[in-house]
Amino acid sequence: MRFFHTADIHFGVENYGKIDPATGIHTRLLDFAKNLDVLVENAIQQQVDFVIFCGDAYKTAHPTPTQQKMLAERLLRLQRANIPVIIIVGNHDHPLSFGRAHALDVFSYVAADGFYVFSKPGVQLIQTKSGPVQIIGVPWPTRNHLVAHQAHHHKNNAEIAAYLSESVGSIIQQLAVGLDPALPTVLGGHLTVSSGVFSGSEKCAVYGTDPLFLPSQLAVAPIDYVALGHLHRFQDLNRGGVPVVYAGSIERVDFGERNEEKGYVDVQIDDSAGIKVTTYSFVMLSTRRMVQVEVTLEPLKDQTEQLLAAVQQYDLTDAIVKILYHLPPGVPDRVDLNAILQACRHAIYVVGVIPVHKPVARERRAALKVDMDFATLLNRYFEAKNISSDEKQALLEKAFMLQHEVEVKEVAGE
Repeated sequence: MRFFHTADIHFGVENYGKIDPATGIHTRLLDFAKNLDVLVENAIQQQVDFVIFCGDAYKTAHPTPTQQKMLAERLLRLQRANIPVIIIVGNHDHPLSFGRAHALDVFSYVAADGFYVFSKPGVQLIQTKSGPVQIIGVPWPTRNHLVAHQAHHHKNNAEIAAYLSESVGSIIQQLAVGLDPALPTVLGGHLTVSSGVFSGSEKCAVYGTDPLFLPSQLAVAPIDYVALGHLHRFQDLNRGGVPVVYAGSIERVDFGERNEEKGYVDVQIDDSAGIKVTTYSFVMLSTRRMVQVEVTLEPLKDQTEQLLAAVQQYDLTDAIVKILYHLPPGVPDRVDLNAILQACRHAIYVVGVIPVHKPVARERRAALKVDMDFATLLNRYFEAKNISSDEKQALLEKAFMLQHEVEVKEVAGE
């Protein structure tokens, strides 16, 4: 059995772009749609058994009609090719309000077979070209209903998150118990695994306030593959065991992700040898380049020329560009912005040409008072100036000698 795993499509991320004059659509929305097109086309050409999408179809729970239309067009292509589409509701898809439909609800009611939407934890047996597959779906665990419950009014955020983690973990265990171990089984979730790493940083998920899950809570028997969404970086958090994989986002969302590869996961579950073996590969997509030019300016050279020399080292064609330049302390900013922007004319968007001023260290002022004697005043002053003890002693001796000479002259009437 072969399937594609994707997540975090985020239609509606429209930072760092402009309106495309040919279509009237924002260039960043077109970037995300282009990569989803590649995934859909590959799924149809290679006749995969199903596609599992693990949440965050949109940037917000209130997508525009244009964003909804563009997503529906692509998913309906899969449905018309008889490729089931499994959809897990993510935190960006959920309105977090009682009674309101989530952004992916329409696929639960569309008059077409082949869409399976998980807005609450559950199990679905799905028929594919290669036979049946068991899907455990675990959407983003919302806390709004829990907080409204009288029994949880006294709990703080950390306690509620811990309660959700324990409860959802127990639900997964219960759902897994009734499954047929002979059939391929996939858990799809929009969750935060404790050892997961956020995009754009090396911070693990424990830094947040999300409900956290251990890989061992998800990779329970008879599950063969855990497909996850929420963290934008591709990563397997259970190497050597049942794969617990974040597919990552299909496009770069912000500059923190500028050095990360984006794509989707091609998964196979093979039981031809009498035992189920899961393998996968990461399929990299072509993403919009994000180029960050960072320069530390030298004080005695022309600032604009230094920046231009740095910019010219990069191919900025159709890229999103951010330029940072560090000014020497106390040196005024004399960069010609028009010249820099002209050098970036082939970029699709310039985020900014941003000066970075090094803060000037403020000297600690000595706490001096008029009623202090001469020796105390000198000691306080030398301490404020961080004078070494040996140097301070020599200066004190010189100062006392000068003071003695002044006093002698005053007595002599000079």
